[in-house]
Amino acid sequence: MKKVMVFGTFDGLHMGHRSLFQQAQNYGDYVIAVVARDSTVKKVKARAPLANQEERLRQVRDCSAIDEARLGYEDDQYRVIIEVRPDVICLGYDQRAFVDKLTEEIEKAGLHTKVYRMKPYQPEKYHSSLLRNHA
Repeated sequence: MKKVMVFGTFDGLHMGHRSLFQQAQNYGDYVIAVVARDSTVKKVKARAPLANQEERLRQVRDCSAIDEARLGYEDDQYRVIIEVRPDVICLGYDQRAFVDKLTEEIEKAGLHTKVYRMKPYQPEKYHSSLLRNHA
């Protein structure tokens, strides 16, 4: 079984997120979504998410394109990669948090995980920051 991992805040699940999940399905058999904890969102985005981590996790779990959803770790955002050992990581087109050291952390763990960046889905319409401003 080829495992694919995606990461995100997923605050207000929208068509852009669903597109990411569907694209990730093309890279493997089992898609695991890692939902950022509230504390991580506050640290990275300097604001709290609209929905709390449990609600965001529930929404992602309810998405048919996701086989497994779990919360990330507060202390080490790369630890979940070492635990799950995905074959592929699919990044959102605009994902920047924790990406700069991703390849280095994968290699340090002795993994052979491939990393791909997904294509945007109507980013002028379905981008969390735009939708947040209209909430």
